[in-house]
Amino acid sequence: MTLITAALAVPAYWLTLQFNMHMFQQNTYMNGEQLEWIRRNFRMQWILVFAMAFGLVSMLCTELKSNALNVICTVIGWLTLGIIIVVYRLMKEMNSKKPLVFTARVKRMIATIVCVSLLMLLAPVILGKLPSESVRELVIAPLNGFLLWLVGSQLFMNMLSCVINRPIETAVKNHYLNDAKRILAENPDLTIIGVTGSYGKTSVKFYLETLLRAKYSVLVTPESYNTPMGIVMTIRGQLRPSHEIFVCEMGARYKGEIKEDCDIVNPHHGLITSIGPQHLDTFGSIETIKDTKFELADALPEGGMLFLNGDNEYINEHLSYMKGTGAELPPAYAAPIMYHAGDAGDKSGYYATDIKVSAKGTEFTAHAPDGTHCAYDMKLIGAHNIINVMGAIAVAHEMGIALAELKIPVRRLRPAEHRMEMKEQGGVTIIDDAYNSNPIGSRAAVETLAMFDGMRILITPGMVELGENEREYNRLLGTYAAPCCDRVLLVGRKHTEPIKEGLLEAGFPENKCVVFDKVEEAIEYAYGIKTDQHKYVLLENDLPDIY
Repeated sequence: MTLITAALAVPAYWLTLQFNMHMFQQNTYMNGEQLEWIRRNFRMQWILVFAMAFGLVSMLCTELKSNALNVICTVIGWLTLGIIIVVYRLMKEMNSKKPLVFTARVKRMIATIVCVSLLMLLAPVILGKLPSESVRELVIAPLNGFLLWLVGSQLFMNMLSCVINRPIETAVKNHYLNDAKRILAENPDLTIIGVTGSYGKTSVKFYLETLLRAKYSVLVTPESYNTPMGIVMTIRGQLRPSHEIFVCEMGARYKGEIKEDCDIVNPHHGLITSIGPQHLDTFGSIETIKDTKFELADALPEGGMLFLNGDNEYINEHLSYMKGTGAELPPAYAAPIMYHAGDAGDKSGYYATDIKVSAKGTEFTAHAPDGTHCAYDMKLIGAHNIINVMGAIAVAHEMGIALAELKIPVRRLRPAEHRMEMKEQGGVTIIDDAYNSNPIGSRAAVETLAMFDGMRILITPGMVELGENEREYNRLLGTYAAPCCDRVLLVGRKHTEPIKEGLLEAGFPENKCVVFDKVEEAIEYAYGIKTDQHKYVLLENDLPDIY
């Protein structure tokens, strides 16, 4: 019976360990976030709590020395382990958008979990130095219940391993940080530009790469590498003596994280793309987001240039507040370089005029503070892209590249992956805006969809990480989408309720709004819609596996 239990427990142990490690990785190895995720998704893993509880009951039952009772407990344990194997195999298949990456840290954590499990298993023998006849009574007899308990404990074991490994992880992190700082110190002529913001920072980073390469050798952090270790990996793996500019994207979910990034790279110049209600569940308030994003401004040295989105109300509010305090401010606050997407009137800085937006691209004229101006055209769709491109133009021009020299680089600009990326697939135009949707970007996306002449279909699971106002932001998305879409396909029945509420409130036909459990089902439905019109499908946000 014990051998049968062990044969079931081993795959159940590995599947539950792997699944919870996967979720722990997506929660950025933060115990607090993992606990909150477990609380929100308790229905998904209640069987592990049952396994722990029943495992304890089974171990206690061995003390009663009732063979019949032990057999009943063991059989129930087998059924529980069998269900766990089936359920967690299915969940592994479902939660596969971004698979578990077996990094060195994950391998160390798994090794710790296995060692802790073995120590707990052998503790009675090791500590008690039991005679062989006692081994059966105190180890083998309760083993069926213990194995069941051990499988259930994988719900929390990754957090325990994180605590145990903390000194090791701190030492490893410090080693890599110091090595990255050494490499930067060996490149004193490298100009470092920090880019942060609630949204738009990844797009601006890649726009800067394209424009600055008109004159300089440029390195940027790849993809969405914007954490301290992502920045360190870029420096250690890709920075070369030939590079003249390093554009470093800086992300944050908690106050102080931008400062941590700045302490690593010590940026010479900085650009803040936007401030808005993003990651409110961890920041807590817009005021905290403002303070965090402006940690980049606080870190800039004397002579460092600070580029700010002049169209963003939160940036303007914070700048006015800081200047109004009368306190001595870091030098970057003295004369920030503002940039705007529309005619700035009496405002200083860079601004765009003569804006023409269509489904084929965008045209505008950029004006610089020195009085020069230049007309541009680009393939990027949507008026919201102009503010980000203007930020990149402002930086490139201040770095010594004439506006006229940027005409061809601007024409070459392409959207970052999953950010209003146009794709032709099977006779349907996919507008892929699946990366990390936010209230401002989602509205801009559906308004861009409205420009296309054909059947306009929105597929979305809604927005997350917006704190207590999340429901209201999703309801507003429905009101914005109603006049812009012919069909709306929602993914996730409970979370999208406020979007549907907003759609109906704005007069959208209920029979043209369909709810699905999986995005693949919604896409298949969109392809199957019979129409003589060309179909344009906007994929707005794609929630990670933890949702």
